[in-house]
Amino acid sequence: MTALALAASLTFALFAQAAPAQPGEVVAEIRVHGNHLTPDTEIIALAGIAIGAPVTADTVMQVRKKLRASGKFEDVDVLKRFASIADPSKIALIIVVNEGAVRVDFEEGPDGEDIAVIKRRSVFSKLMYLPILNAEDGYGLTYGVTSSIANVLGDRSRLSVPLSWGGTRRAGVEIEKNFVSGPITRVEIGAAIQRRTNPAFDEEDDRGRVWVRGERAFDSIRVGSTLGWQTVTFGPISSEMTTVGADVTLDTRLDPAYPRNAVFATAAWERMSFTSGASLQRTNLDGRGYLGLLGQSVLAVRVLRQGANGPQPAYLKPLLGGWSSLRGFETGAFVGDIVLAGSAELLVPISSPISVARLGLSVFVDTGVAYDFGQRLREQVNQIGIGGSVWMTATVFRVSLSVAHGRGAGTRVNFGGGLTF
Repeated sequence: MTALALAASLTFALFAQAAPAQPGEVVAEIRVHGNHLTPDTEIIALAGIAIGAPVTADTVMQVRKKLRASGKFEDVDVLKRFASIADPSKIALIIVVNEGAVRVDFEEGPDGEDIAVIKRRSVFSKLMYLPILNAEDGYGLTYGVTSSIANVLGDRSRLSVPLSWGGTRRAGVEIEKNFVSGPITRVEIGAAIQRRTNPAFDEEDDRGRVWVRGERAFDSIRVGSTLGWQTVTFGPISSEMTTVGADVTLDTRLDPAYPRNAVFATAAWERMSFTSGASLQRTNLDGRGYLGLLGQSVLAVRVLRQGANGPQPAYLKPLLGGWSSLRGFETGAFVGDIVLAGSAELLVPISSPISVARLGLSVFVDTGVAYDFGQRLREQVNQIGIGGSVWMTATVFRVSLSVAHGRGAGTRVNFGGGLTF
């Protein structure tokens, strides 16, 4: 057995010496793909690779590194593929580049000829703009613009800078990123300063705020949590606080501008810890239902409760009255630690259902009560407003003008509307 094993080993060694050595991998082909105006030859030169060059374990990484170091491309990828089935030593390198937003300038060459020069566009050329426009009685007209840049932190991210003036003066910076997988579908980080007049107390309300928020979406349900810090100056009052909150929203509306057979409901909880050592827990419950009736008409009902587990500072007290809660009364006509409100409204479009803009009329009944912590609900006087309105919606725009009689307050015109994105 030993002799046979020795003979087999010698035979294998002889055949191994006789077999030709396998040639190393070499670059047989270079292809350039992607979104670019730079000539292929220039991109290959930047890559520092040529046909016939040996392919090593780090060739792909080195080519990718050189292209990124050139600063000409937003995205770079290099793929290694076999150029021949018959000869696996021949390798094709596939270079995929994206120059992003570029422009072509023509400069004079040494002989007076025009030479095309490709230049990257500045960051300002990538800005997108959305108008800010909304109005409500008691607060007036707010106008401005939100400037945004997409993909600042990778895909599905955005940096936004809202600036507004008028009824609400606000400046802020917000960064958001959306995820297609994982426990969180959206993260937002922001900072903002804001000033507007509180219509109930006729005092300037100045606020500065920083926050971080995470959300998880489940079809028509969205769950979120927010952690923040803010400072408030309200007349002679100055205060600082940290906040932590959670909320859940159910939204089955297919057309938010004119929902039908749908529900929109939000439940939110927030804990505020003041630098003075005090703390306060606030809740907000807002439920809306939309029932389709004859033709295009819709019956819309709403129930709202805003409250806290103790007395609230004046700048935190919810307001009752005005277009958003109790028509027929001026905005902020009633103030309390707790606000309960409800409404029922019949909306009847009078325009064609296929028109871009929808014009309609409505009749409504609003009711509500505001009272302080420690008081009993059954001891409060329920306020009622009855009236009608004319309204118009067009994709992201909605405006409404109503005339209503508030019990014990006479007749009043209320308005509201704006752009929503």
